[in-house]
Amino acid sequence: MIIRSPEPEVKILVDRDPVKTSFEEWARPGHFSRTIAKGPDTTTWIWNLHADAHDFDSHTSDLEEISRKVFSAHFGQLSIIFLWLSGMYFHGARFSNYEAWLSDPTHIGPSAQIWRASGITSELQLYCTAIGALVFAALMLFAGWFHYHKAAPKLAWFQDVESMLNHHLAGLLGLGSLSWAGHQVHVSLPINQFLNAGVDPKEIPLPHEFILNRDLLA
Repeated sequence: MIIRSPEPEVKILVDRDPVKTSFEEWARPGHFSRTIAKGPDTTTWIWNLHADAHDFDSHTSDLEEISRKVFSAHFGQLSIIFLWLSGMYFHGARFSNYEAWLSDPTHIGPSAQIWRASGITSELQLYCTAIGALVFAALMLFAGWFHYHKAAPKLAWFQDVESMLNHHLAGLLGLGSLSWAGHQVHVSLPINQFLNAGVDPKEIPLPHEFILNRDLLA
């Protein structure tokens, strides 16, 4: 007689399509509050419209719904951060004298250049970084929509400490820190050694070559 251990019960921790995607509410500012939805009486309405939009406790008493809104709002915040970073890199590429200063730092004054330490040696790389940040901003915006409208976690997932730690610590802090550390060691440090040695920035290999080119890795 073979005794088999009972198979673990598979728990479904997400709801599929819990909230319909609709743009109709965009035409009704303040739809989340009866007072604000009545329309503006004074300029206070404008401030309340922005302040109460993320006061989720006043929208509903459902803890699961509040948790989902907070979770998706985090992705929206990350999207705004990436958009801000994209703008910073774009303005640095478009309006600064970074390349000129990098080629002759003793005679050309800097305009708040901070990208040398990151291993960036041209305006093209700044533009590419700006476009990459825009892509990540779009991905974060999609992730916020997806985790609220298409596959929203259940309350049990939010209350599971292991799940939350895996997401926040492993995903955000762990991978983020390792990626930045790897960039600093394998890309930024070699490029800055070339620059300190007086090598023309245009002759320095592109950043990705320090990771993909085995000759440079050696």
